[in-house]
Amino acid sequence: QVQLVESGGGLVQAGGSLLVSCAASGRTVSSFVMGWFRQAQGKEREFVAGISRSGGITEYEDSVKGRFTISRSNTKNTVYLQMNSLKPEDTAVYYCAASPAGWVQRSRVTYDYWGQGIQVTVSS
Repeated sequence: QVQLVESGGGLVQAGGSLLVSCAASGRTVSSFVMGWFRQAQGKEREFVAGISRSGGITEYEDSVKGRFTISRSNTKNTVYLQMNSLKPEDTAVYYCAASPAGWVQRSRVTYDYWGQGIQVTVSS
């Protein structure tokens, strides 16, 4: 079992930046591929970014490439999502998730553990 808790969300103006964090407990995150997903109101939950166990491989959804950066600190048992040049369409609840898979996963069904989510709102 692993428990995930997101922090750092909030309200920001378009063009601004936010850093959201995901702290894990129960098991070390080095055992998992980690991902960030988001769900806007009335829409399905979608993949945003994923990172391999070592942190050496990252993947991004096309609309966030060049703006968002996923990283991890296995010593701090924490995963991060740095979001720059934010747009109103980035407004959503952001979820951290952990997958036991051997490589970065884009499908939410491969993630076994989820945080409670944190609201990110970008005003125009």
